[in-house]
Amino acid sequence: MRSRRRAAQAVTAERAAAAANGRGPTGERHAATDEGGAATAELAVALPSLVIVLAVALGAVDLGLSQVRCVDASRLGARLLARGEPQGRALAEVRAAAPEGARVSVTSTATRVSVIVTGEVPMALRALGALPAPSASAQALREIGP
Repeated sequence: MRSRRRAAQAVTAERAAAAANGRGPTGERHAATDEGGAATAELAVALPSLVIVLAVALGAVDLGLSQVRCVDASRLGARLLARGEPQGRALAEVRAAAPEGARVSVTSTATRVSVIVTGEVPMALRALGALPAPSASAQALREIGP
């Protein structure tokens, strides 16, 4: 009687160990029933978070590129105006090099030209609050003609 009881206890212990390892009584793997749908719920939470992080990262890259374009456009405008190019033509070149929707302002004196280009914060980053708009200024001394 004792040996049967010990054998039954051993079989029960083996089954419990197999179930804890995700295996059935004969050793085959079986699906866990107490975690049904947990992966779907985790995925439903993770995907929107991933999309938000990706949108903010792409917005930050766009902000950086807009800053570089503002710098390039302001330098181009100052160089063109310092060489004596007509202001209308120079501003057309600056607007082509600047980010879309950028504001361009020019101030000049008898010896110096200053160009300021200010872009807009990308749409994906506007919801974050008061981020500085991409902006750049460049100055150049007017060239004296021959």
